[in-house]
Amino acid sequence: MDESFIRNRITQLRMQNGVSEYKMSLDMGHSKSYIQSISSGKALPSLSEFLYICEYLHVTPKEFFDTGDNFPQLTHNLYEITRKLPADDIKMLTQLAERMFMYSEKLNDNTKK
Repeated sequence: MDESFIRNRITQLRMQNGVSEYKMSLDMGHSKSYIQSISSGKALPSLSEFLYICEYLHVTPKEFFDTGDNFPQLTHNLYEITRKLPADDIKMLTQLAERMFMYSEKLNDNTKK
């Protein structure tokens, strides 16, 4: 990972949240071009600003750097919901997710043929 990963990941997550560079900059209390300067490679956030960016984008730093998760905000939201459920409901959701995954794998296999 390098600086471009951080810039690109901020852009990806910002766009998934449907927020502009301008709005995100102002919401975070910076000049209107703050996020644009990060995205363009002119600047990198400090550690404290990076943590605030993660908070703003609704991801943990771990989720930010998890390249295997293309939609970490959605995953995070699902995790937060399931944490509050009883064990039986979590088991049911897990079974549903497994069935959905197997179904999507079958669809992918069929479209490749």
